Amino acid sequence: MRTTKHVMCGSVMIGGGAPVSIQSMCNTDTRDPKASLAQIERLAEAGCEIIRLAVPDMEAAKGFGEIKKRCPLPMVADIHFDYRLAIAAIENGADKIRINPGNIGSEDKVRAVLKSAKAAGIPIRIGVNSGSLEKEIIAKYGGVTAEGLCESAVKAVQYCEGFGFDDIVVSLKSADVQMNHKAHKLFAAQSDRPLHIGLTESGVGTMAELKSSAALGALLLDEIGDTMRISLTGDPVREVILAKELLAAVGVRKRGIDFVSCPTCGRTRVDLPSIAARVEQELQPLSEKLAKENRFIRVAVMGCEVNGPGEAASADYGVACGKGVGLILDHGQIIRKVEEDRIAEELMKQILQ
Repeated sequence: MRTTKHVMCGSVMIGGGAPVSIQSMCNTDTRDPKASLAQIERLAEAGCEIIRLAVPDMEAAKGFGEIKKRCPLPMVADIHFDYRLAIAAIENGADKIRINPGNIGSEDKVRAVLKSAKAAGIPIRIGVNSGSLEKEIIAKYGGVTAEGLCESAVKAVQYCEGFGFDDIVVSLKSADVQMNHKAHKLFAAQSDRPLHIGLTESGVGTMAELKSSAALGALLLDEIGDTMRISLTGDPVREVILAKELLAAVGVRKRGIDFVSCPTCGRTRVDLPSIAARVEQELQPLSEKLAKENRFIRVAVMGCEVNGPGEAASADYGVACGKGVGLILDHGQIIRKVEEDRIAEELMKQILQ
């Protein structure tokens, strides 16, 4: 497992073996504290653990401060172009600052931000994006490349270290899944700094979710990633829900219910799709409850005698179906045989008892 240094973003530890934390970003106007807080509350309820807000001007920096007074989550200020906005956000209570060395300006300006963050005792996320890579690095590599993204991040980290600033998180984001993966792998091999993983500008709808899941899932399976955001166009609550589902799917964070059902084939002799759909729907409230309690169970609905008994027995609760019947199992033990029309009802009864 990749060993990293750690930083504290408010009460949330990033790196150092801490669980991968879930982030999102408000798409409300930071100058509107009421709307921003309403969205943050929805995100927190969905499972978001760190929230980022754009600070494009001084009015937004003041709004950031007002939001901070009532915000239930650690707050990150997203800064571009004007270093003075970073300093203002720090003065208004930011728990972390996100800057991009490619657009923040001269070294003196970056140094001023580091000095302010160090005095406040908060970390900085160095965000390197394919869309704003330094011109000299683009020229060196003949375009935007994974190697260029990595080099930009390494240089920025070294600069911060040279100033004596050590509370650093790094992100290297591209909209290209393969480039994104390679850049993270290159950086992880060279540095022990915690990584914020994501896929920038992934898009909207099913393809965006597929690309994000492929990109972040591959990194998580390589044990790369200390905090994450899935970036989707639209309601950011969906980002948080998908992040939770992805962490559970790759086995990094097991909370709630892992529901397993077979794809069915010619051996299936019950209406398994209907049974599975009903069970999954009825499990949803329990899954949310268990997730909040940091608990986890696996439920398996299997359709035939080949893989069914083994899969159902290895789950906490399961059903292995035959011709018009199903065996209800509880932690590997057969509890009873029931007719097809009672399978979903009896399985749920066993789980909820």
